[in-house]
Amino acid sequence: MSSTAETTIRGVLFDMDGTLIESTPAVLATWEYFAQEYNLDLHEVLKTSHGVRTIDNLRKWCGLTDQQELEEATDFFEGMIVTEAKRLQSEGKTGLVVLPGVNEFLAILQQSSNPLYAVVTSATNTYASAALPTAGIPIPPTFVTANDVTKGKPHPEPYLKGAEMLGLDPTDCLVVEDAPSGVKAGVAAGCKVLGLCTSHTRTQMEHAGANWVVQDLSKVKATLQDGIVHLDIDQS
Repeated sequence: MSSTAETTIRGVLFDMDGTLIESTPAVLATWEYFAQEYNLDLHEVLKTSHGVRTIDNLRKWCGLTDQQELEEATDFFEGMIVTEAKRLQSEGKTGLVVLPGVNEFLAILQQSSNPLYAVVTSATNTYASAALPTAGIPIPPTFVTANDVTKGKPHPEPYLKGAEMLGLDPTDCLVVEDAPSGVKAGVAAGCKVLGLCTSHTRTQMEHAGANWVVQDLSKVKATLQDGIVHLDIDQS
């Protein structure tokens, strides 16, 4: 794989946790609580939980089957992440913070009068709407959350929905992801996919099918011309 690449797209579909914001310490603290409550093997949970809808993780790992109980547990789980993030930040630790290169990338996309990007997250609307502002990122004009789809990543539905909301063909969109499940969703949707090594290895992202892999968004330079986004990607 060449160390540098260029591409053009008409829209960008961003994952949220691990892509735009760092939430790992708060998520880990929340899973530790649930591991005690439900007698879970935390190591096994963390192997595959990232990038998957909370409701699907709780169904799989906590054995919850009643829909109302699942929804209540999901709200509690994701509310606890924000609470833990604020606690960590009050202690001078990492809670919810913007990842490198994100603000610069978003600033370019925000130059357009038409929405050029969407956030497509496995989180619920309640959590995502709280997490982004807590980290200092404004709520995007186009948002796809777990509440908006019937099948979560790695199914392509979330990214197909995101492209549709931007009024674009998926082939004209770039998916930006940090989890193999999300990369697979983007590939299955027919999008170009940029994988970030913020939470998984380069090899994992490549095996999942990412077209390009970088450490984080500081390795990507975006420019905007006539509604087309031009990207210079440094994969070194």
